Amino acid sequence: MVGTQLRDTAQELAAVLWREHTVYRERSGGMVIRGEHVRRWISLAPAGGRDEILVRAGRILDGGTTAPARSEAVVPLSAGTGVLAATCRRLLADAAADAARPAPDRESAGRPGGSRKSRKPRKPARRNGGGRHTGFGSWVILVCVAGVIALFAYSSAMHG
Repeated sequence: MVGTQLRDTAQELAAVLWREHTVYRERSGGMVIRGEHVRRWISLAPAGGRDEILVRAGRILDGGTTAPARSEAVVPLSAGTGVLAATCRRLLADAAADAARPAPDRESAGRPGGSRKSRKPRKPARRNGGGRHTGFGSWVILVCVAGVIALFAYSSAMHG
């Protein structure tokens, strides 16, 4: 029952949102509406409640692959196509706003919208002595290896 109702809702919603669209069922049983001309997608899936659906929206990348959902909302299925379309437009606007933001640089790269758990600040790369690549620990190991070789050579010369 929910699958048929979800499919019908997706068909109605697709017609309201975009003139050009593709509607298909995804593996998990939800429905996907793709608007290739606007490079966006919407997913409708059953939510936790009996009369609720999870609506997710995201972008379509170059080559036709889909980016992960940028925003989602839970909507009562009985709310009607108008309320559902308004929710989808808001989610699509969020996805478009994410696409318009410049890509963060490597230092400040993080999850959009902030992270749920605090992240430790990155430590700057340690430079040993300003430009040398060999650190103190490496020198200790080299001196020990040289000592063992010298001891072996001395021992061989004395006994052999």
